[in-house]
Amino acid sequence: MTDRFPIPSGMRGYRLEWLRFDLTAGLAIAAVAIPSAIAYPAIAGLPAEVGLYASILPLVGYALFGPTRKLIVGPDAATMTVLAAALASLPLDNPADRVAAAAALALMVGVLCIVAARLRLGIVASFLSRPILIGFICGISISILIGQIGRLTGVRIESDGLVLPLLEIVRKAALIHWPSVLFGGAMLGLLMLLARLRSPVPGPLVVVFVAGLASAVFDLEGSGMKVIGSLPNTMPALSLPDISRLPLRELFLGAGAVWLVGVSSGLVAARSFGAKDGFEVDADRELTGLGAANVFSGLFSGFPVTVSDSRTAINISTGGRSQVAGLVAAFSLTTLLIFLNDALRLLPNPALGAILIFAALSLIDVQGFREIWRISRIEFGFALISMWGAISLGVLSGVVIAIAGTLLHILLKEMRPRDALLGRIPGRPGFYKLHRAASAAPLPGMVLFMVQGSILFFNADHVRARFESVAEQAPPGTAWLVLDASAVAQIDATAATMLGHLRGELARKGLTLAVAELHKEPSDILRRAGFFEGPEATVLFDDLEDAVRALANGRA
Repeated sequence: MTDRFPIPSGMRGYRLEWLRFDLTAGLAIAAVAIPSAIAYPAIAGLPAEVGLYASILPLVGYALFGPTRKLIVGPDAATMTVLAAALASLPLDNPADRVAAAAALALMVGVLCIVAARLRLGIVASFLSRPILIGFICGISISILIGQIGRLTGVRIESDGLVLPLLEIVRKAALIHWPSVLFGGAMLGLLMLLARLRSPVPGPLVVVFVAGLASAVFDLEGSGMKVIGSLPNTMPALSLPDISRLPLRELFLGAGAVWLVGVSSGLVAARSFGAKDGFEVDADRELTGLGAANVFSGLFSGFPVTVSDSRTAINISTGGRSQVAGLVAAFSLTTLLIFLNDALRLLPNPALGAILIFAALSLIDVQGFREIWRISRIEFGFALISMWGAISLGVLSGVVIAIAGTLLHILLKEMRPRDALLGRIPGRPGFYKLHRAASAAPLPGMVLFMVQGSILFFNADHVRARFESVAEQAPPGTAWLVLDASAVAQIDATAATMLGHLRGELARKGLTLAVAELHKEPSDILRRAGFFEGPEATVLFDDLEDAVRALANGRA
């Protein structure tokens, strides 16, 4: 049956007894999705209905092509902030252009995901290290907090960054609509109270209900408080967004930034849920599912989505068994959009601001910062740099800072690979590091030198200096300097040239260079460089034990 009628991975092996669990979970997912679906589009300056579109169609796309039964996709605050920055870099004249550009970015992100999946580039999603990702998302959270000043006060804020919006609201203090401030503060307080009491009903859903009811009963719109306004009561038609007037370069750069942040944070969330609930997460297959979700979103006027923490958590906690729960949620949200959209029209903007502030505060991982500080002060510094980049230079520049920080972190780790001198412990087999084993002694007539890392262009000079230092300190009568290359994963052309020059310098000092336990790839590089050929050919041994035995017996 599955060969003739392909069944989506998320629904294979479906059992009828799962249906009641999936129905309950689907309704719960829809209930949790309503607040973020309405609030998150405001981060990117998009109309509220676009959030509903991006909460419905991606569920269908992931259900059809996603590999995992229990993950749920949807809008994400961090991804929305990067999307907002990408849209800000484009020449958009009206709201319709913003919607088209957001849909185009969703399509491009989807295509990037699918291409990356076909090339098995799921590992790229782990490119941002945990400290840098924590710092970057913290910076995004602070940007979201600053962005809610206008919604809470009713004042139009035109500045960007961290300090300028604060200065602007101080200058425009006379324009502040204090009922909006008080109402938004009350809704934020309610959210925090419900979170503290561990309410079984999600706090944002309660706030949507309470704020909508208060708006209807007390005519908050009539008192000057801004509300969402009317929503369309139809689903969008299938269409390709018109990007003929948009610069492709900025679109591609924006899509790349959204893809990197969305996929990185999404797969981190997916692996976290997989570890907790005992299911496997294949990064490459997840890219296909996320790609389908984003393509569906882009074709129906949505925006980029990723794995949703809150929706996946509610799906698992309510016993969802398969992607049928996602389809039930999609149907429920469609029903809401078509038949109950008037109930959402009166929702006050300060309530949306309170929901976004609450979501942003939940993204700030204070415990994660503490763990990083305890584990590595250097990585803590990178987390702060990443956070600073997202806040001070803008989100897109913050992505560049985060990537640059990752590369710098890797370089610092690899620029000075550890090394050690080896020796033997009498009566025991094998070799031991002299600085760790007090009873280990060097071997007469030779120095065993282990490099614990790849030798590449950026650390070749450091490795050469270490070789020269070891040669200078070699005891009288030493004839051989043996490189234990068992931990050298890679060697490049620069390193091969360096080793060739080093061999000549050692020879002038009366030392002969030998190599043991070299892996195939670096061995091929050195062989093509002629390192093992000619009158000065270096001797290569498969095993360090064989090298020591042969050199001690004078057979090399």
